[in-house]
Amino acid sequence: MYPKAYIEYLLHFHATRDYFECHEVLEEHWKQTKEHIWIGLIQLAVGMYHYRRGNIAGAKRMFTKAMRACQKEKQAYEALGIHVEQLVSLLHTYVKRIDDGQPYESICLPIHDISLLHICQQQCDVKGVVWGEKSDMSNEYIIHKHKLRDRSDVVAERERQKQKRQGR
Repeated sequence: MYPKAYIEYLLHFHATRDYFECHEVLEEHWKQTKEHIWIGLIQLAVGMYHYRRGNIAGAKRMFTKAMRACQKEKQAYEALGIHVEQLVSLLHTYVKRIDDGQPYESICLPIHDISLLHICQQQCDVKGVVWGEKSDMSNEYIIHKHKLRDRSDVVAERERQKQKRQGR
C-alpha cells in the first residue's frame, strides 16, 4: 500500500533519527517517480537535520518550504497516512521554537493510519530499533553525517558522469 522508500523514511525519522538517510531514501524514490509529494517530506527531514546541527537559518528555510508543500499537496499527504493540519501546526511550532532560540527536540509525525504505524512497528522490531526514540545527541556521526560519511562512491560516479559528458 505504501512505497518501501516511504516506510524506510519513517523508520529513519522516528527510530534512528537519521534525517540524512531520510533525505537519501526519499530523494532516490522521488527521482524515480517524479512525484512532487516527496519533496515536502525531504525538506522536513533536511530541516530536522539542520536544526539538530544548529544551522538555524537552514532549518527555518526548510520547515517553511515543507509547510508550503504540505498545504499545497494536502490530499496526497493525507493519503500517506499523515494528519496534515497537525503536521502544519507542528512545523509552525518548530519555526516558533527557532525564532525563540529553543534547542532541537525530536518529534514524531502525526500519522493517523493505524495500519501504517503497525507496519512501521513491525519493521522496528525486525531491525532492533525503537519507534519514537529520541535523538542521541552524543552520536557525532548521525549529527554530522554529511561531513563524516564515505563519499568515495559519489565521487567516483561524478567522475564517471564527467568522463561520459566529455565523450571518453
